[in-house]
Amino acid sequence: MKTLIRHLTLTLALTSALAASAITIAVAQDSDLTIFDWAGYEDPSFHPKYAATHETAPTFTFFGDEDEAFQKLRSGFKADLGHPCSQSVVKWREAGLLQPLDTSRIAGWNDLLPGIMAMKDLATTPDGKAWFMPWDWGDTQLTYNSEKVDEKDVESLKAFADPKFKGRVSIGDNVDDAYALASLAIGLKDWTQMTDDQFKQASDFLRQVHKNVRLYWTDTTNIVQALSGGEVDLAWAWNDATVQSALAGAPIKGKKDTKEGISTWVCGYVMFKDAPGSKDKAYDYLNAVNDPEVAKVLVGDWGYGQANAKGMAGVDPAVLKAKGYDDIGKFVDKTLFQSPVPPNLKQKMIAEFEKIKAGY
Repeated sequence: MKTLIRHLTLTLALTSALAASAITIAVAQDSDLTIFDWAGYEDPSFHPKYAATHETAPTFTFFGDEDEAFQKLRSGFKADLGHPCSQSVVKWREAGLLQPLDTSRIAGWNDLLPGIMAMKDLATTPDGKAWFMPWDWGDTQLTYNSEKVDEKDVESLKAFADPKFKGRVSIGDNVDDAYALASLAIGLKDWTQMTDDQFKQASDFLRQVHKNVRLYWTDTTNIVQALSGGEVDLAWAWNDATVQSALAGAPIKGKKDTKEGISTWVCGYVMFKDAPGSKDKAYDYLNAVNDPEVAKVLVGDWGYGQANAKGMAGVDPAVLKAKGYDDIGKFVDKTLFQSPVPPNLKQKMIAEFEKIKAGY
């Protein structure tokens, strides 16, 4: 609980600062290793073996979303490791921002979940090079205040566009999660094959949702506060929002079994081309976060899965069941995987989402 409170407090401070300025904020520790990450992942419980070995934590710098991170990297920002999610890896790689990983230096590489590793051109390319170490995975799901919302009113994701929820809705200020919601709502499970007509349907749905939106949340702290404080009653949120709200005693529930399902994302670590720091320390960090013991923190405190199969196998079965990971086959039955979409489609999504948020 103390770890979560530290996470929430630091994330709130960082989010406020990021909203006021485009300057990357750093938590400086080890000058030999800089990690470009989401706020909150500097949590020491994610890399205890690195700290034990080097008697310090890495230096962390933070980004608000992956498109912002991409632009900073293209502008010359330097770091050693980054933490993108699956839909951004191909884009970053094709832009020449990454270098291949030496998998022989990553303990547990062969223990990574086969289903995740099989995602096309994600972790490895046909030439056998590895570019991405999957680490954390979870879902974006319908999340609601069970004291204010009747469960029968949220059986479908179309609830987000229902006028009865006007002014009571929040979705992420994140183009990938937004179009994942819209794709599911129109019955599309594979957004990589989205047609022009389906893109219009999805965009039209988001325009209807926009009429109900009170705020577009920016990170977990933001949406947890909005839900727990009663500012919104219905959200499309990462599953850790439910976990952290429940720990805070709020009547917030996540619903994985809507008619249309959920969206599943996979995030992990990449090594940047021309990384300025210590490569040895970079691999020490990758090994630290991939340690099976870290799964207990990811699942128990955050509600996320670890890509390391041995890690997931070592989590208390009762905890796995409580977090929805006891039956992986059932978990992915009705899900849209946030796989990389064609670059031209992604640009259309970005441009259209900005119009939607502006009310056009």
